[in-house]
Amino acid sequence: MESDSNMNTPIILIALAAGSLVCMAAEPAPASKPNILVILADDLGYGDVQCYNPQRGKIPTPNIDKLASQGMRFTDGHSSSGVCSPSRYAVLTGRYHWRTRLQNGIVGVFGEPLIVPDRMTIGTLAKQRGYRTAAIGKWHLGWDWPISPEQRKYFRGAGKQGPNDEATVAGGEHLAAWQEVFAKPIAGGPTTRGFDRYFGTDVPNWPPYCFIENDRTLGIPTEFLPRNLLGNNQASLQGPALKDWQLTGILPSLADHAIRFVAESVAAKEPFLLYLPLTSPHTPLAVTEEWQGKSKLNLYADFVMQTDAVVGRVLAALEKSGAAENTLVIFTSDNGCAPYVGAKELEQMGHYPSGPLRGYKSDAWEGGHRVPFVVRWPGTVKSGTMCHQLVHQADILRTLADVLGTQLPDNAGEDSFSMLPLLRGGDQPIRANAVSASSGGVPAVRLGTWKYIPAPGSGGWGTGGDQSQPVQLYHLADDLGETKNLASAMPEKVAEMKALLERLITEGRSTPGAAQTNDVEVRRYPAGKTRPKAKPNAPPSSKSATGPSSASASPVLPQVQADSMSA
Repeated sequence: MESDSNMNTPIILIALAAGSLVCMAAEPAPASKPNILVILADDLGYGDVQCYNPQRGKIPTPNIDKLASQGMRFTDGHSSSGVCSPSRYAVLTGRYHWRTRLQNGIVGVFGEPLIVPDRMTIGTLAKQRGYRTAAIGKWHLGWDWPISPEQRKYFRGAGKQGPNDEATVAGGEHLAAWQEVFAKPIAGGPTTRGFDRYFGTDVPNWPPYCFIENDRTLGIPTEFLPRNLLGNNQASLQGPALKDWQLTGILPSLADHAIRFVAESVAAKEPFLLYLPLTSPHTPLAVTEEWQGKSKLNLYADFVMQTDAVVGRVLAALEKSGAAENTLVIFTSDNGCAPYVGAKELEQMGHYPSGPLRGYKSDAWEGGHRVPFVVRWPGTVKSGTMCHQLVHQADILRTLADVLGTQLPDNAGEDSFSMLPLLRGGDQPIRANAVSASSGGVPAVRLGTWKYIPAPGSGGWGTGGDQSQPVQLYHLADDLGETKNLASAMPEKVAEMKALLERLITEGRSTPGAAQTNDVEVRRYPAGKTRPKAKPNAPPSSKSATGPSSASASPVLPQVQADSMSA
């Protein structure tokens, strides 16, 4: 820990077998209930935040930098995946996503819920302790969309009206299907997974192009999205939209609703948990006029600046409400920067979105899942501190449980370790190992400063790597850029890492407690094993992003490839 810190809480270290280590606070959590604000940026790279990349970062991020200066900046924080939905699952549940049906890829267009109804989330945890809870922003974890199999074709687009007509026109059958479906409540969403209220767009670059509030669309789509809003890092898929839908209005509206929720909660004198998964700087790069050209780099960099400003707006509102001193704020990102937003162009101009890391969004390399991770909690977290210990977004659930003085049951937070000892100034590992994964499902396994990837290449969209070596082993302590594959030279370490991964899979958890069952048979690597099969009592699965899985009885549309069209 790079700060002098007077530790008032004694720390008990409990060593466990096979490389696990748990760090527990001997002193109970404070009696007062802090408010909780979790801000999750979308596709924000490790090097896109100025304080994480001072030498090779060219995008100003004054508000996120200020937040870091007021709290603790983790340098070895990770998401569960190099892409969207799986990382969100781990943030909310404290469980690795690869224990579910989502072995690779993301939840598809109009896909069904990934979080099963009885799974504890940070929302249900907080509600049990008397909190007001809200999710505002991008959900992308599936809903029970009331679309019948016969109606599916009406949600995929339509042909041109004529040879010179560039518009996609909705016919009577489309309008009738949309009217029927979007007039109904949408089950299985955030308000059934621990949140009192929800407001957002689900996936901003996918249909339906409208806001959703709680379990209803705000309005009934009546047209297809205009073609000028498709492609070129704007919206990705054609589909039903509200008339005059503006992509640029999404992010400001999320900020407005977040600020309103904070104000209402403070006025009601009730503790609150706000989960704020922003839609930026992911595509659509729908930068408002105020921020266009501000970075003097490219549109993505402008959007990073606008994202930083939104974070600043919400934090300013928190300060104005008088609740900031009693609010635990966590800021992080779901994965690394997407290469297709002009990453190489940015590097030519001196800005490196992944900082010193190899790879980008989707990759098993560090650039895919090592992300900005900042925690501010006045009175507990010392300002301006930096922690180099390994942490994971799955750790948020157990951390909040410790903060609230609650024990998690064995079937919750199976991969979640409490960060509270670190937040209080400790500098001993809270977890000895961690697993992240590429978009293709290839795991990246950490054991201390060692990293094991049981496949050649990135496992995602990244190129390069020695394809002749079937596995990769890196010592990140002296090779953060993953340039030296030590697998051939250190077969014993490879065997140790392989055995660790197998134990983490078979025990159904990485934390102490009773063994649990994975939702499906987890795919093993190197590849070539049979595909995972869902248990009889597991929810039906739609197609995965890169291939079919168990047949779905739900009226969902196919997944799409996890490329620039994905979320």
